[in-house]
Amino acid sequence: MSALLLSLHVVAAIVAIGPICVAASMFPAEARRALDQEDTGDAASRLRVLARICRVYAAVGIAVPVLGLMTGSAMGVLTEVWVIVSVVLTLAAFVVLAAVVLPRQQALLAGLGTGGLEGTGRRAVARLGAATGIFNLLWVTVTVLMIVRPGSTTGV
Repeated sequence: MSALLLSLHVVAAIVAIGPICVAASMFPAEARRALDQEDTGDAASRLRVLARICRVYAAVGIAVPVLGLMTGSAMGVLTEVWVIVSVVLTLAAFVVLAAVVLPRQQALLAGLGTGGLEGTGRRAVARLGAATGIFNLLWVTVTVLMIVRPGSTTGV
């Protein structure tokens, strides 16, 4: 059973978290291009698609920690330090995504259509890029912890 849960956990992480990382990383670069264009119609469409990918896959991504906790329970490793640290980092990534990345994407989209990005746009895009980088770094760290499992009795 633990092998099935682990497989589902890994597949969910790849299918759900991967697209968020990619789309969220593409959003700031696309927003910078939109700031440089006179007609932002096409850019706004691309930005809306990227933001929607992030929102939809964030909802699907809830399966990752749920399956992770089920897997950890089945394997009897929920009290291991690498699992606890991974859970904390996953929560931190969720907070960054839900409280910073997604709202800033929406704010940039709202400002793009009204010309509200002038002046503060580049700074807002840079802050979004930094938040996205933190989100991605948190997930990379969780992935490494899941592979290396430092101090684990079941690990390498």
